Amino acid sequence: MADQVTAALNEKAARVLHILRQQGERLVTAESCTGGLIAAFLTAQAGSSDVVEGGLVTYSNSLKTSVLEVSSRTLASQGAVSEAVAVEMAMGALDCAEEATIAIAVTGIAGPGGGTEAKPVGTVCLCVMHGAKTPIHETVYFTGDRETVRLATVDRAFDLVLATLS
Repeated sequence: MADQVTAALNEKAARVLHILRQQGERLVTAESCTGGLIAAFLTAQAGSSDVVEGGLVTYSNSLKTSVLEVSSRTLASQGAVSEAVAVEMAMGALDCAEEATIAIAVTGIAGPGGGTEAKPVGTVCLCVMHGAKTPIHETVYFTGDRETVRLATVDRAFDLVLATLS
């Protein structure tokens, strides 16, 4: 099962890269709960360097604020797992990677611990920002163990990038 999921994600990553190339776009990632998996799937593809600017893993709140310039007020009022933080992460990633034209940001609770009644394990907030266009952001709720949640997040991130570019 895991091999099928990995193969499907590799295929989707190749599709994302193909469309980025066709449209002359460059992508940057800002990842928390996925710990760099989105960037890893993209850069596992040969030739990805022509469209992948890089990836930032900002697991801690302090790194979110210092590197991505996520507002400490947003973190305090909304929490790290929020659409507002995902939007600010995407904005910060675009600011960090001057050549990038599109950013994907994810923040969530992969588990097994860390969930609350309001934000259970499997809660993930994503944002795709494409230049000055209105960002696409959402909160999704995945079920399963830590690996399942993280891989499902990568899959959803790729879906959002593809939707943004289509």
